[in-house]
Amino acid sequence: MTEANQLLEVTDLVKHYPVRAGVLRRAVGTVHAVDGVSFGLSKGETLGLVGESGCGKSTVARSVLRLVEPTSGQIRVDGTDITHLSKSELRPVRRTMQIVFQDPFASLNPRMTAGDIVGEPLEVHGLATGDERRQRVATLFQQVGLRPDQMKNYPHQFSGGQRQRICIARALALQPRLIVCDEPVSALDVSIQAQVINLLIDLQREHGFSYLFIAHDLAVVAHISHRVAVMYLGRIVEIADKAELFDNPRHPYTQALLASVPLADPRKRRLQPLVDGDVPSPVNPPSGCAFHTRCRYAMPRCKVERPALRETGPGHQVACLLNDGTGRSA
Repeated sequence: MTEANQLLEVTDLVKHYPVRAGVLRRAVGTVHAVDGVSFGLSKGETLGLVGESGCGKSTVARSVLRLVEPTSGQIRVDGTDITHLSKSELRPVRRTMQIVFQDPFASLNPRMTAGDIVGEPLEVHGLATGDERRQRVATLFQQVGLRPDQMKNYPHQFSGGQRQRICIARALALQPRLIVCDEPVSALDVSIQAQVINLLIDLQREHGFSYLFIAHDLAVVAHISHRVAVMYLGRIVEIADKAELFDNPRHPYTQALLASVPLADPRKRRLQPLVDGDVPSPVNPPSGCAFHTRCRYAMPRCKVERPALRETGPGHQVACLLNDGTGRSA
């Protein structure tokens, strides 16, 4: 992945939330939502971000877009550091970054028609008004598989899949280079999920933009992603090419995730689950490797040493002391 081809570069991203209690709302603790995340995203690439609920996937997405302010770290979009840009400085950059939320109904204004929802970004950024805006919105509706005559309908008049198509059309309106998909199909029926995923793939081939695709369904991630990053308790523990990660998972947590996926073929041998216990609280994360409290391979040094992401093969990085050459392989 050459630097010239890099669209998004995230370095040591941290997002902590204070825990407040009492009448004076004093800080009594800290939620470590994201705790030192680094990754890159190439132009035209889809990076899948997976992990259990509460691991920090959505916080990473919102921090990358500056919808929430990161505590520390650096976010670079097409070579420009946007981490500390003011609202006015960030405004032109926002045209290059869009998001598709998990719940399409909650992300659409029920008082606006579908056409007005999709056309609003064009008007806000001064790109089109009047007849030109209506024509561009009609074209966007056709691109996502909706009829132009549906522009006058309100969100409640659409099905769940159609509402998500409206959200995708709105994201496409400004011709962005990066689209963050925050579990865009988890609220949809399985048959509709496939339609929306295939639509996203077709649109990427046509327009060449990049996806940061967040999901907990590994089958969906395997279908759409080029590379996959696995998160656990606010940190990335493994990142690799899709085929490499699914065929050769090296981190015990990644192996446990894959072992939990039901297999339709009885002739295929399942991986043995490698996880014990419950997910620790992000308010008081374990020292050293965050996964050591649930890992059957944990060594004494795992309790005190925090493993960094290390290259274990071409494009395959793992944050695990078992894979650093001094411990036995997982």
